[in-house]
Amino acid sequence: MPELTVVVPTFNEAGNLAAVVAEVEQALAGVDWELLFVDDDSPDGTADRARAMAQRDRRVRCLQRIGRRGLASACIEGMLASSAPYVAVMDGDLQHDPALLPAMLDTLRGGGTDIVIGSRHVAGGGLGDFSSQRQGISRLATRLSRAVLKADLSDPMSGFFMLTRPALMDCLRHGVSAIGYKILVDLFASAPRPLRFAELPYTFRARQAGHSKLDSKVVWDYLMLLADKLVGRFVPVRFLAFSAVGGLGVGVHLAVLGLAFRGLGMGFVAAQALATLVAMGFNYVLNNSLTYRDRRRRGWRFFTGWLSFVLACSVGAFANVGIAAYLFDRQTFWLLSALSGVLVGAVWNYAVTSVYTWRT
Repeated sequence: MPELTVVVPTFNEAGNLAAVVAEVEQALAGVDWELLFVDDDSPDGTADRARAMAQRDRRVRCLQRIGRRGLASACIEGMLASSAPYVAVMDGDLQHDPALLPAMLDTLRGGGTDIVIGSRHVAGGGLGDFSSQRQGISRLATRLSRAVLKADLSDPMSGFFMLTRPALMDCLRHGVSAIGYKILVDLFASAPRPLRFAELPYTFRARQAGHSKLDSKVVWDYLMLLADKLVGRFVPVRFLAFSAVGGLGVGVHLAVLGLAFRGLGMGFVAAQALATLVAMGFNYVLNNSLTYRDRRRRGWRFFTGWLSFVLACSVGAFANVGIAAYLFDRQTFWLLSALSGVLVGAVWNYAVTSVYTWRT
């Protein structure tokens, strides 16, 4: 059994695999290690290349996931597929320097530490060629993380760390969210007790091949992770996202209604019907891209999903009006009646579409 498993989540990283293995092998000379690539069914053949390398080196393994995607969940599945007492996580783009792994391992072997983090913000570390814009995003994300963290980390955005098996299992058994990319924040926020940590400096290196995964959807996933840690015990974070999209849809509805009724002179009923269809389409597209990003419907399924979404929301609209009218007829304050109807409609729409439109 290896002493250390290095988990490397990948997506379209075929051009980096050989260099990753070579650098890990050089860094961990004298250590009983294994390297586990967790690939989210990359279209560039990353998994096939990893398996071919595993045929030549039994220390290399590949876990290919089909129908699932996400860095945090890939890391968790990879760590759970290991039997080693120590588990490390690093990126597959060579921006994390494997030369730091022996120092991480020695720190954990010494006892008294649950997790060792590669930090760009302690003395001796650096951001490399980070653009000023990306540095600003990283600083903002770090400040936001303070709302959920149970430790004063200098670099909570780091994706380069190593931890002990007992610390890992404690975190996983106490509500890890597995949302998005920032698995380190997730682990610290989920730990039942404050994790004993150490931070070692490293300099972020330039990507060797492939493309950065940082985009607006990564930012959305991070915000959803924070929301889940703050209120996920009381309200499902998907419902919050679904409701936020619905709020934006109300704005779209009113804008289209005003344009069609006031601007184009359409009859109110026709304008209302048009605005309803446009708002439903807007809500569906945004929920498909953000709220249910991990279950996103593509191709022909995108259109069948839209049809099921419209049907479900149509029933929800009738429920909304019916509940509101029922309460108003019984002398309930009109605003409370309206809000009750909206809540019932929203819960219906969320429950039904999560089962039928974006079923797993």
